[in-house]
Amino acid sequence: MCTLAFAWQVFDDYLTVAANRDEALARPSSPPTVRGENPRVLAPRDEEAGGTWVGYNEHGTFVALTNRWTREPSEGDRSRGLLVRETLDQPTTTEAVAFVRSELAARTYEPFHLVVADADRAVLFDHDTTTSETRLAPGVYVVGNTGWCGERWGPVDATARQRTETFFEPGMRPEIGRQQAANDRMVLDALVEATSADEADAWLDAGSEILSDHDYGVCLHPTATGVEEIDAAGGFGTKSSTLIRLGATRTYRHAEGPPCENAYQSVDPL
Repeated sequence: MCTLAFAWQVFDDYLTVAANRDEALARPSSPPTVRGENPRVLAPRDEEAGGTWVGYNEHGTFVALTNRWTREPSEGDRSRGLLVRETLDQPTTTEAVAFVRSELAARTYEPFHLVVADADRAVLFDHDTTTSETRLAPGVYVVGNTGWCGERWGPVDATARQRTETFFEPGMRPEIGRQQAANDRMVLDALVEATSADEADAWLDAGSEILSDHDYGVCLHPTATGVEEIDAAGGFGTKSSTLIRLGATRTYRHAEGPPCENAYQSVDPL
């Protein structure tokens, strides 16, 4: 998943999420459904490696991953989607964070950004040759391939909201990296503005429009990658889109394919 936007502890319901997954179009996947038993997890599935990229469990712990274009590409010995799937087995963010730390100490993964959140805590991991953790304040955040940006609501005695960002210029395709960072900033501006309605549903409606609006550059149609097997199978683009709301109200909406062409369908919430 390459565009992950969320508002944490901004509305009465603690989390709203709007995200597009960009992937090789021929890579097989199945739509979100309840998986597992203890805990039950609502998530789609990558049928090639068996993991997932976004979901939440019955306790309300949310986990999502995006790619990270690093300055120095590195190999991993295990699918990042399996890390997401196993992190979703943890009942709280505190336990999920501890699990991610132990996994990164024991195994090798390709670079990623990973968000873990529940009603009490939200943490963002940046992982490439080193790993950093950021405990997030209430606010709106956008995570992409080359870092993330956000507008924090706290602390309570602050006179103004605070902007932060961690974008970097990747060694490969730096011009595309710069454009993606600019796109993510535009998405953040629009979603911060959408909080003025003070309604989670209105924010999600705005998120769905942004994810499908080509002016923001986050809805991708088949493009060449330079990798022969990917291009021969249809190229790379937005394979699905996700809208999630967690709190007293839970909703999950899924669009199979680019959201500019495919309507969101409601999934029975967990």
